[in-house]
Amino acid sequence: MRLNPSELQAVIVDLDGTMVDTLGDFVVVLNRMLDDLGLPGVERGFIERTVGKGSEHLLRRTLGRSLAPEEVERLFAPAWDRYHHHYVAINGDHSEVYPGVREGLQALRDRGLKLACLTNKPSDFALPLLEKKGLAPFFERTFGGDAFERKKPDPLPLLKTCEALGTAPGRTLMVGDSSNDARAAQAAGCPVVLVTYGYNHGEPVQDTPANGYVDSLSRLFAH
Repeated sequence: MRLNPSELQAVIVDLDGTMVDTLGDFVVVLNRMLDDLGLPGVERGFIERTVGKGSEHLLRRTLGRSLAPEEVERLFAPAWDRYHHHYVAINGDHSEVYPGVREGLQALRDRGLKLACLTNKPSDFALPLLEKKGLAPFFERTFGGDAFERKKPDPLPLLKTCEALGTAPGRTLMVGDSSNDARAAQAAGCPVVLVTYGYNHGEPVQDTPANGYVDSLSRLFAH
């Protein structure tokens, strides 16, 4: 990566697909929800292509695999209720922190950089997950997908996070795994680096313009 770390004031880090592989949680929760509603199950590959744009989008896409649009809207409220119920019950049980994440976050803290976690995951899922995986202490602030009026790829969450940190967008690095993160960062005026191992809606992440790509958070400033 070619960004000079001495120019940075802070780093904003995405959660799902960037720090924690949560696909296992999604597979369990969505299939339990679908079973409760008497609907056919969903496979891991579909979930991997669909996560990242918020739980509402994920639920509507999942329901839409077997229901007409009007039925999706009719069942959305009970589906959300069952989804929330099951997610709270198993949050983090079927997920793993990616290799190099803890080392990478510690290295950023050692450089004196402020850290924030910004995710489209609902706050009441994101905060307990960070605690359970031992990642919460690294972050000065954590904002879920319900923290602001709009979610990534809208730039608003990044601008609000920079404001909360007291840092300039141009000196605040966004680290994520998808085009959502890149589009939000670029619109907000933040530099962005993408990890190569995340989800990115099933598309090669190198096809998304960014300031750099890394295969581990521990290698963020290795080049």
